[in-house]
Amino acid sequence: MASNEQGALALAIREWKEVLGEVSSRTETTSHCTFQTDVKQFAILKPRNSAEIVDCLRVANRYNIALYPISTGKNWGYGSANPVKPAAILDLSLLNQILDYDRQLGTVTLEPGVTQSQLHEFLENNGDDFWMDATGSSGDCSVLGNTLERGFGHSPYSDHAGQVVSMRVMLTDGRIISTGMGQFAGNIAEKTHASSLGPGLGGLFLQSNLGIVLQITINLMPRPDYFQAVYFNISRDSQLIDLVDALQPLRLHGHIQSAMHIGNAYRVLSTIEQYPWDDARGVTPLPEHVLEMYAKKWKFGAWNGSGALYGTRRQVAESRKIISKRLKNMVDRLQFMDDRGLEVARKIQKPYQWFTGVNLPKLLKLIEPVHEMMKGKPTDRIIASTYWRKKMEIPKHMNPDRDGCGLIWSAHVAPTRGKYAREMADIATAILLKHGFEPGMTLTLINQRNIDNVISISYDRSVDGEDERALICYQELSNSLINKGYYPYRLGTHNMGLFSDHADSEYLSLLKGLKKYMDPQGILSPGRYIP
Repeated sequence: MASNEQGALALAIREWKEVLGEVSSRTETTSHCTFQTDVKQFAILKPRNSAEIVDCLRVANRYNIALYPISTGKNWGYGSANPVKPAAILDLSLLNQILDYDRQLGTVTLEPGVTQSQLHEFLENNGDDFWMDATGSSGDCSVLGNTLERGFGHSPYSDHAGQVVSMRVMLTDGRIISTGMGQFAGNIAEKTHASSLGPGLGGLFLQSNLGIVLQITINLMPRPDYFQAVYFNISRDSQLIDLVDALQPLRLHGHIQSAMHIGNAYRVLSTIEQYPWDDARGVTPLPEHVLEMYAKKWKFGAWNGSGALYGTRRQVAESRKIISKRLKNMVDRLQFMDDRGLEVARKIQKPYQWFTGVNLPKLLKLIEPVHEMMKGKPTDRIIASTYWRKKMEIPKHMNPDRDGCGLIWSAHVAPTRGKYAREMADIATAILLKHGFEPGMTLTLINQRNIDNVISISYDRSVDGEDERALICYQELSNSLINKGYYPYRLGTHNMGLFSDHADSEYLSLLKGLKKYMDPQGILSPGRYIP
């Protein structure tokens, strides 16, 4: 940083301290991430309200210092709390109020710092008439942050961006606008009617750097009369095409209403257990015979799926009948389980193991958190898989950044057809194994017509050379999938340039024009999606 820039930064930090009382100065390269990054954080600002955000923006504009807003900073695998380009972090975690809850219509308005666990506990304490949709990430992750990244979860409301009714957004000059019907004074449908009168602006603030979202109103799922999970697996990888093609009409016609997650054997093992170093004799990637040994021992398949049925008992029974008929000859195991069934399984763990030889506690370690997430309850059990290759005990309070867990997500979408699922899986398997990583992946039928392949590059950051190798692997994986037409649905801070490299030139030109108009000095999250 040039001396005049350092002088401007020093003045900015002094003024920010006058506004906030305390500012964490940080001018060194940060390593607080699940992959290698050399992007600097100049300072960490933690405003307590919108007035202080306005003051932070005013200082940033005066001294031309970039700001990078985060919610709770738990964006693990996609960049955590790190900026795309050097910036001061605008940490909004102190704005953590649930501002409004409609107990009849099932909408909730919340701020950036509201976490999954906080919202879940709030709904439980207020009658539990509505459920949130939970992701597989930590309960400490921001609901708003995941929504703005178009994240998804497990229930029929799994498309988080699709459940947004309205937003309140601060522009870089301090003005605040409301999207949807909120732009009209005295409007009574702001928190129920997602469409706008005239052009809608809400989509501009998803995966963008055009404004700071101060609050969102989202739809919640009504608690059903009855809930039943469905679990299934296939023993052979060659069955994948037929499985996806069998599931597609079940999802399309609503017989299975939730998002459906289908994880391969690597994904299942990493969720249940850390890397079996002794059985693998210290070798990476995991030898195939070791994976097969655990699959046989714990009765999971080459691909393992889950979904859920909601409604009255009669509706669920009818859907169960249709699903059973459709999957009868497609899967090797099909099981339906409600809350009572799960409780019975918990009680008979040891007798079941004695009589069958199957380690039911290990299977429950996988089934229990998935079962609860399909009912809107967040869990920390899934994020434990980020410790897959770490040679340390998983701590009670997990923090993949702090503990040097290596994780890069690569998530690509396609129409729900078996041939596309097969091709994506084959590309990912070949490339990750080539670079020395286990090809853990989950195919998710995220809606009625699209499938998403979330691929994890998991490693130990403390091992020399692993960071570099992981990023090289990611680049080859991303390029190979894109060359076949499989584009990602979201990006990490390390590869935001992919958007501008591949977007249509006219589309990109329009976005650049909007950025210039809405953020003339380019101080807000430079490099984030819109260049």
